[in-house]
Amino acid sequence: MEPYAADLATIRALQRGEHTAFTALVRLHQAAFQRLAHAWVRDSPSATEVVQQAWLTALESLDTFEGRSSLRTWLYGIVINVARSHARARRRLVPLAELVAEEAIVGPTVAPERFLTEGEWVGHWAVSPTPFPAPDAEIEREHLRLLLEEAIASLSPVQQQVLVLCDVEGLTGEEACNILGISGTHQRVLLHRARTKARAWLEQHLSQADELP
Repeated sequence: MEPYAADLATIRALQRGEHTAFTALVRLHQAAFQRLAHAWVRDSPSATEVVQQAWLTALESLDTFEGRSSLRTWLYGIVINVARSHARARRRLVPLAELVAEEAIVGPTVAPERFLTEGEWVGHWAVSPTPFPAPDAEIEREHLRLLLEEAIASLSPVQQQVLVLCDVEGLTGEEACNILGISGTHQRVLLHRARTKARAWLEQHLSQADELP
């Protein structure tokens, strides 16, 4: 059996105009599309516009899907291309290659003073990361979810994309590389920086919340 036989079957169903196949696909990917689009355009109405255009583009491009990658990877690539085009039309957009290159030359992702520099535990935490609270109640879960969304939104677009693709949507590093057109090395660096910065943002805001009367 071909590795993406089920995806090819879905494409054929869409080409036949089967409404149930399209509805199932939208239900499966709509929320992820919205998150990916929001990383580039930054506001919900524009993200919704991008997602609608991405679905139209996907339907118009069904004949180009050859099953060399998963349908999910193909669709996510369309969303990101449409989102970047939309952002470019609204303002000057720095090329992705420049954003990736810039990430490779910035300084350490964690402040050096947070690590021990002497003794047998050199390189270990001097000040351990603040543990995240366990969300026992519904209101706490909702609060933590909103904080996570804000932490992700605080990242640069390219870091957001990698974090959302790998940690939120569960794609592999290889899939993320194929979608974004970056190397495995850059993907790993970007994901590490995104995770570190998001955690630092959460630590800061959770500690501030604990200090409130």
